[in-house]
Amino acid sequence: MTATTTAPIAAPSVHTEKRPSGRMRAWATRAPLLPALIFMIAVTQLPFVATLVISFFDWNSLYPDARSFTGFGNYTEVLTDAALRKSVWTTILLTVSVVLASLILGLGLALLLDRKFRGRGVVRTLLIAPFLVVPVAAALLWKHVLYNPEYGLLNGLLHYVGGPQPDWISNTPLLAVEMSLIWQWTPFMMLILLAGLQSRDHQQIEAAKVDGAGPWQVFRYLTLPHLRRYLELGALLGSIYIVQNFDAVFTITSGGLGTANLPYTVYQSFYQAHENGLASAAGVLVVIGSIIIATFALRVVSSLFREEVGRA
Repeated sequence: MTATTTAPIAAPSVHTEKRPSGRMRAWATRAPLLPALIFMIAVTQLPFVATLVISFFDWNSLYPDARSFTGFGNYTEVLTDAALRKSVWTTILLTVSVVLASLILGLGLALLLDRKFRGRGVVRTLLIAPFLVVPVAAALLWKHVLYNPEYGLLNGLLHYVGGPQPDWISNTPLLAVEMSLIWQWTPFMMLILLAGLQSRDHQQIEAAKVDGAGPWQVFRYLTLPHLRRYLELGALLGSIYIVQNFDAVFTITSGGLGTANLPYTVYQSFYQAHENGLASAAGVLVVIGSIIIATFALRVVSSLFREEVGRA
């Protein structure tokens, strides 16, 4: 009987590769964005932090050695000073009137452009043009070409029909600023609302017309509820800009005649009164208000995207 021996079979070698962890993959994906993030922080956040720190000091640039820490004293002065409270009220009044008027006019223009007619593309381009004009140039256009009491277009038309020759800026200063901003922001509202009109369910509208619904009933019960989110978005985005508007007030009235809003008051406190701490406190309040409005705007945009995804 012969004994047989079998050699042990060697286990196959398995070559294992080290895969990068999830954290490493995440950093590799985000690394190209780091330069942009660092630049954004350096340009936007660091100046805001410096402004926030200065807002807690009683600091006049004419007397740099006399600065002292006041805590929330500057904020108390901003909220209790009569001139600053008036500028806050002017800011609210200017924002509400401009946003509401531009929304109503933008809705009317969007409804007209939603119809098919010859030359619609040319008309749409011409209506968008005011929004593309530089804000200071738009304010100068209204101040000199339209409002000037001697050679302005408005008084020229009134003279042609035998009407009065008013000094528009002196007689109605706040309305003069509002008209300039409404002219510039109506195309923006029109574009948002036109996009909303073109996203309607046309089959639902045709079914309503077949059932006997008239144009007003279609607009009231179908179009207007559909445009609610777009109206909110336009109002919020417009408010973010108008709250911070400086160009029209500075160019048309130089903040006089009761038109000084909060951004112009910040400019006066900083560049004319040299009150760095007080101007910084007012600027921080403007930023906080803008952030609150922007938060609501982002929520509206997110809800619009969710509706579009759900519809798709």
